Amino acid sequence: MRDRTVLLDSNVLYPAPIRDIFLQLAVMDLFRAKWTAEIHREWIAALLRNEPRRDRAILERTRDLMDRSVRDCLVTGYEALIPQIALPDPDDRHVLAAAIFGRCDMIITQNLRHFPDSALAPYAIEVRRPDVFLCNQLELAPGVFCEAIRKVRARLKNPPFSVDDYLTNLKRVGLAVTASELEPFVDLI
Repeated sequence: MRDRTVLLDSNVLYPAPIRDIFLQLAVMDLFRAKWTAEIHREWIAALLRNEPRRDRAILERTRDLMDRSVRDCLVTGYEALIPQIALPDPDDRHVLAAAIFGRCDMIITQNLRHFPDSALAPYAIEVRRPDVFLCNQLELAPGVFCEAIRKVRARLKNPPFSVDDYLTNLKRVGLAVTASELEPFVDLI
């Protein structure tokens, strides 16, 4: 099933509900997920900016667990490509450089405008919002997808989430279409 390799931008790794789904699907071999140490730094910094009471050591433990759980996830050695890349936001050049070097088919990000088709086309890389990508994965493999959601939801203990609460939370974090598409599968999640 792992026919797609996707680079996850920092805004997919934070917030946690989106990250948890992507990681579980990657562990279950629905696709190959990749990121970089710089992308880790970005999502951790964003979370600490928004929630300064968080413990950095716990977030770094999460980072380490991610790196151990998803095989071949860390892209390294891409830095030399950064100066050659032109994007609307120069701070995102490292993301495209990592996608190129990591031989990714797609970048998953909330910031589509930061990755115009004209910049990605020479490398045959597409860009998708997490919600669109996840809906496609649900359509391609509904059983595996629902099993992944069930596993993610089962890990939520403090507080536990009912199916309705979980779907409402997905909508809150920007996965409204995915949540709606999951409604016919409530018995499986």
